[in-house]
Amino acid sequence: MTDLDPFEMKILRELQRDANQTTAEIAERVGLSVSPCWRRIDRLEREGFIKKRVAIIDRRKVGLNAHVFAQVKLNAHGRANLDEFSAAIQGFPEVLDAYVLMGTTDFMLRIVAKDIDAYERFFFDQLSKLPGVQEINSTVALSEIKATTELPL
Repeated sequence: MTDLDPFEMKILRELQRDANQTTAEIAERVGLSVSPCWRRIDRLEREGFIKKRVAIIDRRKVGLNAHVFAQVKLNAHGRANLDEFSAAIQGFPEVLDAYVLMGTTDFMLRIVAKDIDAYERFFFDQLSKLPGVQEINSTVALSEIKATTELPL
């Protein structure tokens, strides 16, 4: 952790829990007056501790019922062009998260789709056609036990 005082840690916890709170509400919960609380939030945003504030949407309520984890292995030529693959998957709205891995696979992707048929179309029409892709192993999530964006601060 870099240069965060106990109040700033409390502010970050509060914003993770509910970013829709007013500065006055956050100030009350962390034990500050409004102006110093606002200054701390402003600093946290300027220095990149707070990347952005978003609404978390229930994927099922908007018709995205398939939740898939795909492990992607690139061929030797593809591994030489990780940036090309990375740029391509950033253009797919279905891909929510993408990680470069060490080990037997090169990427782990978290993907949502309307249903398994829609994922299959995405898989065959787009993902598997990316240059350098050697193998894709897909795992379908049956249920969600825990999903959070809150870091353990």
